[in-house]
Amino acid sequence: MIVINWHTTRKRKREIRRMTEKVIMFEEINPMVVLGPNNRMLEKIQGYFPKIKLIARGNEIKCIGEEEEVALFAARMSELIGYYRRFNRLDEEDIERLLLDDNHMRSAANGDFEDALVFGTNGRPIRARTVNQLQLVREYDTNDLIIAEGPAGTGKTYTAIALAVRSLKNHEVKRVVLTRPAVEAGERLGFLPGDMRDKLDPYLQPLYDALNDMIPYRKLEQWIEDGTVQIVPLAFMRGRTLENSFVILDEAQNATVSQLKMFLTRMGVSSKFILTGDTTQIDLPRKSESGLLQAIRLLNGIEGISVIRFDERDIVRHKLVKQIVRAYDNDEKNKIEDQKETQ
Repeated sequence: MIVINWHTTRKRKREIRRMTEKVIMFEEINPMVVLGPNNRMLEKIQGYFPKIKLIARGNEIKCIGEEEEVALFAARMSELIGYYRRFNRLDEEDIERLLLDDNHMRSAANGDFEDALVFGTNGRPIRARTVNQLQLVREYDTNDLIIAEGPAGTGKTYTAIALAVRSLKNHEVKRVVLTRPAVEAGERLGFLPGDMRDKLDPYLQPLYDALNDMIPYRKLEQWIEDGTVQIVPLAFMRGRTLENSFVILDEAQNATVSQLKMFLTRMGVSSKFILTGDTTQIDLPRKSESGLLQAIRLLNGIEGISVIRFDERDIVRHKLVKQIVRAYDNDEKNKIEDQKETQ
């Protein structure tokens, strides 16, 4: 004798009716970019969607499962493809962050960010790639002084220089001035060979690198020669008044309190100032001497001044940089906790 549980049967029929399948085509993107060699990334993607079945064939993925899960999977794959089209890159960490519903990545994938700030020398559009980079771009429109603080690799200086180049090309300013404090990170300036410029250029090289990405070599050389673009050590800023200028102080955490006060008071009419720095990488003999720490404390909240805090989610370098920053941050937190316990 067979006993049929009609309630259970009806429930299963409803579940079967909710099952669906969808085919996602890779028309403008190499499937290997998303799926990896030998579908290695497909296994990782499958782990995020255990309730559906994925079958990869050629340039398509067939997904079978409950309607809601299939719809969510299709939306995430659309974001993956959209991110690749927009930024021409997609590594394992990008995929994981998009699948984990990272708001930074979803904003980028869905094209919520502004259009290109400038086009690089290779034709590549340079635009805000993270939420805080976008905030820096937006705050520029309403503030004359911006402090961008955060860890290495978050694109603070690069985005600031892109804004400066755009302002110069749009004739919003007459010149761009980029400066850095010449502070050694364990090295000694006096032992470097050559004259004063040869000694100082290594400190300023990251600024040259960014400019070379955005301005053709001959044009940049012309602008440097006629003073339209100036790259100088912070010590050389004393006594100047900078009007109609876009001025960027990089590595601001290594400027002393008196140096930073001197720098900020160089601001003239119709000028924009941006300070970028990482307060976890202060190379001064005593961290308390950092002018950036004081400036953030004193100037935050003043109308016309914006303080933007970048964090590890904004890191756009090698995926290991984020892990490195996190490891050092955790170590610093542990040291602080140990000090509190011993007091």
